[in-house]
Amino acid sequence: MAKMNLLQAINNALDIAMAKNDKVYSFGEDTGSFGGVFRATSGLTEKYGRHRNFNTPLVEQGILGFANGLASQGSYAIAEIQFGDYIFPAFDQIVNESAKFRYRSGNEFNVGGLTIRTPYGGGIAGGHYHSQSPEAYFAHTPGLKIVMPRNPYMAKGLLLSAIFDPNPVLFMEPKRLYRASTGEVPEEEYTLELGKADVVREGKDLTIVAWGAQVEMAEKAAEKAAEDGIDCEVIDLVSLLPWDIDTVAESVMKTGRLVVTQEAPLTNGFASEVAATIQDKCFLYLESPIARVCGLDTPYPLSHEKEYFVDHLKVYEAIKASMTY
Repeated sequence: MAKMNLLQAINNALDIAMAKNDKVYSFGEDTGSFGGVFRATSGLTEKYGRHRNFNTPLVEQGILGFANGLASQGSYAIAEIQFGDYIFPAFDQIVNESAKFRYRSGNEFNVGGLTIRTPYGGGIAGGHYHSQSPEAYFAHTPGLKIVMPRNPYMAKGLLLSAIFDPNPVLFMEPKRLYRASTGEVPEEEYTLELGKADVVREGKDLTIVAWGAQVEMAEKAAEKAAEDGIDCEVIDLVSLLPWDIDTVAESVMKTGRLVVTQEAPLTNGFASEVAATIQDKCFLYLESPIARVCGLDTPYPLSHEKEYFVDHLKVYEAIKASMTY
């Protein structure tokens, strides 16, 4: 075991994958010898050469077009989009090519070796072009997997699973936690199951569902609620596509209450999908309406970030409202 922050865990996973298979390639804007804007790929060019970890032109659509082609020929392509906010020029390549490649060829061809890494989320005073959480745009697309780790241990195990998963994976990294989240991580290779939620805290009174960086806010809210005698169960969804409906439904049938929290804006966020599905599965077990605690329906503000940010106090207020309904 070694103490790592989330960035170091990601770098370690990339190192292990590239050492394991010489068909693993990592690339993106400034990801070569510079190591990327966050230094997630530091040292990989020096260790594996410029042909294995390299810079691309500043064109996201081109990065994903190249990645699709590389993966379609049997390589493991790990494409970094520097910020989740800049993934939109590559949207067509991801949703119309990556996600549909296997389907349109009748399984003759696939881009299962594709992994798209991108940092997402706010809390870093990044303003409206460096703070967005665009996961819901992609969760509407069959053919993709979407993974969002909450800590270093999860990040390493999930990234190694994503790289060698036989499907294209969008791996979204919470940039607010890159250096803030630290923990003990095995130095050797290990994998964690994609599509399986993690019950972070068990409880009997109310279920809180979150993913990525927002799991921390859910845990803090649960701790505060415990001071009032409210026993919350906290579930990290881990994967949004596919998402673990059974684990969430089982929890809600036990607690009778559900709060779902996300960083992204309220309208049409993935929290809405969770709420709709659990309402359908657990209607007769619910003791109060399902609550969504989300960002505001505005561009992500710089000067009013504290008002916009979905902190543990907002989640706590939703917990109290649900319990007293």
